[in-house]
Amino acid sequence: MTEQRPGEATAEPAAEVLFERRGRLGVVTLNRPKAVNALTAGMAAAMLEQLTLWAEDDAVAAVLVRGAGDRGLCAGGDIVAIYRDMLDGGDATADFWAVEYRLNLLISDYPKPYVAFMDGLVLGGGVGISAHGSVRIVTERTRTGMPETTIGFVPDVGGTLLLSRSPGETGTHAALTGAHLSGADALFLGLADTFVPSGQLAGLAEALETEPVDAAVARFTEQAPPSVLAAQQEWIDACYSTDDAEEIVDRLRTVGGEAVDAADTIAAKSPTAVKVALASLRRAKGLGLAEALEQEYRVGLRFLDGPDFREGIRAQVVDKDRTPHWQPASLAEVSRDDVEAYFAPLGERELKLTKERDNV
Repeated sequence: MTEQRPGEATAEPAAEVLFERRGRLGVVTLNRPKAVNALTAGMAAAMLEQLTLWAEDDAVAAVLVRGAGDRGLCAGGDIVAIYRDMLDGGDATADFWAVEYRLNLLISDYPKPYVAFMDGLVLGGGVGISAHGSVRIVTERTRTGMPETTIGFVPDVGGTLLLSRSPGETGTHAALTGAHLSGADALFLGLADTFVPSGQLAGLAEALETEPVDAAVARFTEQAPPSVLAAQQEWIDACYSTDDAEEIVDRLRTVGGEAVDAADTIAAKSPTAVKVALASLRRAKGLGLAEALEQEYRVGLRFLDGPDFREGIRAQVVDKDRTPHWQPASLAEVSRDDVEAYFAPLGERELKLTKERDNV
């Protein structure tokens, strides 16, 4: 990849992601607006390459990541491509995740300010390219979260680690329900740092071209609205403090009110995904990001081999009948041994991010 001169843009593949330098700011624009900038394997590889180059480029003082169009930064990974790969029995998804997770780790370790405009939809893989950054900005339009249990999968891209660090059990609630969260909720969960009105983002982007990041961001920052999730923490902590998914649902129904809605939501998700997501968050506590990503990779490859991930995408995105047929169909049918099998070592297929980092 050859970076263009300042003011010029390049893109690969097929203009799905754009890179340009404006002053001392490297700008990454995800450029699939009709798909809410859903992340493809090519986009992840291009970002990994360009961000690696900019990390060593003294002419680049900071990086900004944003989405084209007005619908959002990134609605997640391209799950239709994942679905097709599962039907074909291919390795493309495993290869995609290997690159994507390395990108997530690079962003977390980035040696320069990494500014993410988390405006509009920021889901799944979109969280991975934003919430690991050092300057994470939400707006009144932000709708973020890890909705993977809806499609028979579990939070990945480091999401299990991020949500395991949220206050009390609020991250567990977000993971199991897959709820879309406001910018204020993202701030409360620790997925973001700063609130800037969406109408001010263009001005902030321009300021970042010439000003130090901290000063520019401070000038545009405003008070966020109250977090709904923060107001719910008391019953969330009480209900989700167990490691037993069935007990969580029972407690939610006993509490009543809005907690019953959470119970109904969880009950509609893939039972396997709910139990493995819960175990993933518990296991992620105390891990570093590289270790968490390695764990998520093990779990993810197991889901590629199982029925629910494919069925969830079919029901939500392909046929759109919204009536997935989960196997097994109830939480009670998913045993402890079933869950443990998702975390078993992969042997030669391990991602080995920790070893790669130790050898640097």
